Amino acid sequence: MTRPISKMDTLSPTNLERPKSPNPEAKDTALAVAAWLEEKKGVNVNVLDVSPFSSVADVMVIVTAQGPRHAQALADWLLEKFAENGGSYLGMEGYSEGLWILVDANDILIHIFQEETRKFYNLDGLWSQSRSLLPDANKVEGAAGASEAKTDAEDSSGTVRN
Repeated sequence: MTRPISKMDTLSPTNLERPKSPNPEAKDTALAVAAWLEEKKGVNVNVLDVSPFSSVADVMVIVTAQGPRHAQALADWLLEKFAENGGSYLGMEGYSEGLWILVDANDILIHIFQEETRKFYNLDGLWSQSRSLLPDANKVEGAAGASEAKTDAEDSSGTVRN
C-alpha cells in the first residue's frame, strides 16, 4: 500500500465497504450532543458524517469553548448527559489542559476546542468533504472549507431536495 500524497488521497473513501451514512443511533446521539453543547453555550457547533472516510467513527462533533474551564464544564456536562440517557463513552483526552478535549463516545468523536486551537488544527477544513448533519453548519465561523459541506437537505450533486 502506498502512502497518500495529498489531502484528497487521505480523505478518499476507504477500500473497505463503509456505510454511506452513519448508523441512525450514532446520528441521533450526535445531534443530541450538539444540542447539549449549545445548551451550555458551546460556540460554532458542527456535526459531520465521516462514515465514508473513517473506520474509527461515524460522526464527528466539533465545538468551540470560551476558555479552558468552559471546555472542562462542557466535557463534564456531556458525561452527565450520557449517564442520564444510558449512553457510554470509551475515554477522554486533554481534560487537564482544556485546550482540546477529545471525548470518544464509541461511533462519535467529540472535539471541544479553544478558538485558537480549533483554527490551528482546522478539523472542519480537514473533513470538508464530509456531509454536515446540521442544516446551518455552513455558518461555522473560521472553518476553512466548511461552506462546502453538504447538508442532509442536499443530494450528492449539491441540489437541494424538497
